[in-house]
Amino acid sequence: MVKKIHTDQAPQAIGPYSQAIDVGDLIFVSGQIPLDPETMEVVAGDITVQTEQVMKNLQAILTEAGLTFKNVAKFTIYITNMDDFQAINETYAKFLEEPYPARATVEVSKLPKGVGVEMDVIAKK
Repeated sequence: MVKKIHTDQAPQAIGPYSQAIDVGDLIFVSGQIPLDPETMEVVAGDITVQTEQVMKNLQAILTEAGLTFKNVAKFTIYITNMDDFQAINETYAKFLEEPYPARATVEVSKLPKGVGVEMDVIAKK
């Protein structure tokens, strides 16, 4: 059975998708971009500020599911400029503890609303 997870503490879906889906032991969190959940506008600032907002959005959705970043098994990070990798990595690491989740980071040509970073996660209950 597939169950929708939704919180007002993270940005509302801007398309035909759910913030996250619970499929039993696993939670699939949709890609989050640096939107302020209250204004639904991209946060002002550099890639560090954008990354911090993405992590806060993911955290809010995980919290709604009764989980934390400790439950995350896999991150996928999409960035528009590989030169931002180090700054993104440093900000991302502030939210996590060992053992760190598995991860893939890929450079893409474009992301929604012109942002520099998007992340999705898979978490285990």
